[in-house]
Amino acid sequence: MIKFKHFFYVLIVSIALYSCGDNGTSNVDNFDHAAQALIDNDSLVKFLKNNYYNEVTDAVEVLEDGKTPLYNDDKLVTKEVTENDIKYTLYYYVNRVGTPDPVKGNPTVMDSVLTKYNGKRIVNSKTLSSSFDSRVSWLTLSDVIVGWRQSFIHFKGGKKATLPDGPLNYENGGKGIIFIPSGLAYRNIGNGSIPGNAILMFYIDLWDVIENTDHDRDHVPSIFEDPDGDGNPKNDDTDNDGVPNYLDVDDDNDAVLTKNEDRNKDGDPRNDFNDPNNPTLPDYLNRKIRN
Repeated sequence: MIKFKHFFYVLIVSIALYSCGDNGTSNVDNFDHAAQALIDNDSLVKFLKNNYYNEVTDAVEVLEDGKTPLYNDDKLVTKEVTENDIKYTLYYYVNRVGTPDPVKGNPTVMDSVLTKYNGKRIVNSKTLSSSFDSRVSWLTLSDVIVGWRQSFIHFKGGKKATLPDGPLNYENGGKGIIFIPSGLAYRNIGNGSIPGNAILMFYIDLWDVIENTDHDRDHVPSIFEDPDGDGNPKNDDTDNDGVPNYLDVDDDNDAVLTKNEDRNKDGDPRNDFNDPNNPTLPDYLNRKIRN
């Protein structure tokens, strides 16, 4: 069982995304990430003050007389994000939140999303690079860079509008622009053609969401595989086997699959409590109970 679980975990994490994949770098290095965060924010503020969103061309362009700079645009949202004990400032521009049909909520940091995106580097206060990646893809927010994960949760999907024999298309989905400091992207390491300490900008369209994505198919949605309650299921490993719960088919390593620790047979292992000495711990996290 343990060997299988480790193989499954290695297989999952080895599937790396190109432009938006998690950089997977170690937190142990001698680089001054706090200083870089300040440098990046200064560069981002200068860029946002020197550019505006052109509704006609649907693009970020150098500021012209009479136009509102992005920095002062009411549609620009500023968000503080702490990562590895360092505070970063993330910016995202909301053209449209999205009107999903059928009705769905915002994705969580663990959900899968269908998105159309186009990524560029912010070179200086008035210059963007050419596109380094542009595509339509299903992605799971647990595996993308932090800047994506912390931005997409503020948008919603739309309505599928694909015509017979036509290309995949959605209407009224979430639409915006994300401005990401390097510390919430690929840090000082870089990724492929993206150099270290690169500040990134993505045009995004959020088309669809798989709510309550269940990575390991254990009948516990990944967003709820968070026993410590810190909002980050990626750091929870109940049985300390090196596989986080959201990828672990047997969370307490008692040789009974999590999905089978469902004595009341309602399809949800989270509401089964059969240990009188520990009545608030669900069976699937309790090694003493084997249903």
